[in-house]
Amino acid sequence: MGRRKKEPRNVHRESIASAAQNLFMTKGIEATSMNDIAKEAGYSKATIYVYFQSKEEIVGLLVLESMKKLNDYIFSALSEYSSSKKRYELICQALLRYQEEFPFYFELALDEINIDFEQVDYLPEEKETFRIGEEINQKLHQFLQEGILAGEIRADIKVLPTIMAFWGMLSGLIQVGTKKEMYIKQELQLSKQDFLTYGFDTLYNSIANKEDRQ
Repeated sequence: MGRRKKEPRNVHRESIASAAQNLFMTKGIEATSMNDIAKEAGYSKATIYVYFQSKEEIVGLLVLESMKKLNDYIFSALSEYSSSKKRYELICQALLRYQEEFPFYFELALDEINIDFEQVDYLPEEKETFRIGEEINQKLHQFLQEGILAGEIRADIKVLPTIMAFWGMLSGLIQVGTKKEMYIKQELQLSKQDFLTYGFDTLYNSIANKEDRQ
């Protein structure tokens, strides 16, 4: 324990969060206790509470870190190509990669989030996660506007509702592809990726100009 006390606070927090993530991936968030996390991390339960006030704070930190990665993925997707269709495909793959790497946090991101940071108690991680989510939405807003200006995306769409609708539809599509993979393979005679590609293309065609549809 003497060696640990000399380490920076963030080192302890990262070690504890990493141990918690391993447990969340195998046992689930609800079934994991702070005592479980302490044992996995090699700390006493009392020491765990020095660095995190609750399990919810650990989850908040992990969700924040995962959202930062999603933001990076989407930034890369939007910066590599100018074609709206290609950029859209890369956004879809970024969202799929996020779900595969962070399945629990992917589902948490679809739950209701705190947007009242004046009247309600909140964790610092929650506010930062919200900020990053808005940053992602702003990137997608710019993507759609640029697609409209390029004549590749329909000019009559409502941009902000379209962003929210696509979040829901793409997330649902990925969840179906993941949870129903065996059914899709057996009954549809499609691989998960082929099914998702078909779904992604179908959604894109709903907002694309005729000349940019596939």
